[in-house]
Amino acid sequence: MDIQYNSWLEKFKQPFGAVEMNSTVNFNIKVDSEEYIKSVALIVKKQGEKVEIEECSMKPYETNKYKYHYQVSKGSGLYLYCFKITAINHEGQEFCLYYGKSKDSGEGYQYVNEASIRWYQLTCYEENDQAPDWYQQGIFYQIFPDRFFNGNENKTINSPKPNTFIYGTENDLPMYIKDESGDIKRWDFYGGNLKGIKNKIPYFNQLGVTGLYLNPIFEANSNHRYDTNDYFNIDPVLGTNEEFKELVDALHENGIRIILDGVFSHVGRNSQYFNYSGLFGDHEGAYRNPHSKYRDWFTFLHYPDEYESWWGIADLPEINKHNKSYQDFIYGKSGSVLSFWQRYNIDGWRLDVADELPNFFLEGIRKNINQTDGKVLIGEVWEDASNKVAYGESKEYASHPVLHGVMNYPLREQILDLVNERKTIQHVAREMLEMKENYPDYFYYNLFNNIGTHDTKRILSECDGSFQKVALAFALLFMTPGVPCIYYGDEVGLYGEKDPDNRRFYPWETPNKELMKVCQNWATIRRSHDSLLTGECHFLYHTKDNLFAIYRFTQGEESICFFNFSNFEKDLSIDNWLCDELDPVVVTEIIKRFDVPRLTISKRHHLFLVKQLLK
Repeated sequence: MDIQYNSWLEKFKQPFGAVEMNSTVNFNIKVDSEEYIKSVALIVKKQGEKVEIEECSMKPYETNKYKYHYQVSKGSGLYLYCFKITAINHEGQEFCLYYGKSKDSGEGYQYVNEASIRWYQLTCYEENDQAPDWYQQGIFYQIFPDRFFNGNENKTINSPKPNTFIYGTENDLPMYIKDESGDIKRWDFYGGNLKGIKNKIPYFNQLGVTGLYLNPIFEANSNHRYDTNDYFNIDPVLGTNEEFKELVDALHENGIRIILDGVFSHVGRNSQYFNYSGLFGDHEGAYRNPHSKYRDWFTFLHYPDEYESWWGIADLPEINKHNKSYQDFIYGKSGSVLSFWQRYNIDGWRLDVADELPNFFLEGIRKNINQTDGKVLIGEVWEDASNKVAYGESKEYASHPVLHGVMNYPLREQILDLVNERKTIQHVAREMLEMKENYPDYFYYNLFNNIGTHDTKRILSECDGSFQKVALAFALLFMTPGVPCIYYGDEVGLYGEKDPDNRRFYPWETPNKELMKVCQNWATIRRSHDSLLTGECHFLYHTKDNLFAIYRFTQGEESICFFNFSNFEKDLSIDNWLCDELDPVVVTEIIKRFDVPRLTISKRHHLFLVKQLLK
């Protein structure tokens, strides 16, 4: 039986990708068979607390073609669908075939057993939840504060912590000192601080950065500060609350926004809320006082020594987010953590382990954020956020107006797959298209894109020290829809394996200036071209020549960037380019407009072209 359906092509499904609540989706399928086709049905099941399944009879309209206009009327969320073909064979026996999604394509696959079907996904969103323009059109820079710059005279260290060590030079490599059980025994510090970040504002302007994302800055024991001790105070090693206010004001005066890291899933064991070590008094905190006002924030299995902790790490007691007192503490209208720091005029938050925060908790945070115009809320999610399920709860990141966007770790893997030639270009292009299909447009363009963070190996290490590959990675980062974010030091060729090596001090005396120019150039290109800021996007590939291209366009401008990931120079041709969501004739016309036959593309290189269009 020949069955034809492809969720990426308009002739089979309109509109493309995610749809708004109560929209109508037009499905078309072709079924060509020697057997008698008794019926063709669209099967839809709505994900939720209770799975609802519909079987919709499709109407024949041309030879071997069937259609159905489906109204997405059961609220926002995930709708999964496939097709059921009921036929009668030559012996007069009735049988069923199912047509669902194949592994890596919009094209489908025939299934005999319903239980084995890979269902197509249709994301339905509640409303168009636009992020502020300053965010969507921005270029971000992520800073691990201890490792960036010390702005004090003579490099003195603010308020060194007891039982820690400070490196002799900024060139020393980071390391952990652990005890016999594997717990970190001594935390290490370089002494980077808020004054250092403020002093480097001219550098941010030179690089073309318009926003900073800071790893946690609140009082804690560790250098990473994901073990919060006090949500209302800047860590003394970094500076004071007053210095933070000065930093925010100075950044804003220079056209730079700032978002903070919100760590609300857990706290530090030595925090004032838990107080394991007695740092905040012998009878304070949940660990030392069963009558503490913080006692119900935590889940004790056997008081006080056994308690729920983040991923089993005893140093990070986990918070019960269902506790009303804690909810008010984090996002209440007044006196809460979010309200407190809003007085400093910050521009938004990145939520650590957002998938470990219940949906209602995220809604409470967003409601607080919405009290002030122009703020942004980003979540840490490592997978496709449109179909994320965590702790038995279907997340609503791409269907409900809670997060503006998420960190785009899947894009990082796709970029590495391309520059390191780990997968075929066609395979990666289809992965990229699947992400585009699953996300609403507004969410897709709000993705916080990266090629490295404090939780990953450095991009230069991932590329085996090849600056050409890193330059390609930056080009892919800036060409792809979403908001690019540079991890401090990646733009100057800082090496780093896994944590803690990926948190080296910024090499101010030995930066790779050629690589820095690559970032500066791309920042200028992005700011100068509407097609890269707001333009639609198509992923093109040439299987014969093994080339890749990203095409962006608005009504007034179109741009394209060709990529050669191989170690051989390639000629650019017009023919044989493909795009999985466009007719090949349309793709050829696109390539023709850029006059490519006279061009070549060097090994491990990219070529950016732009063309103004008559409106």
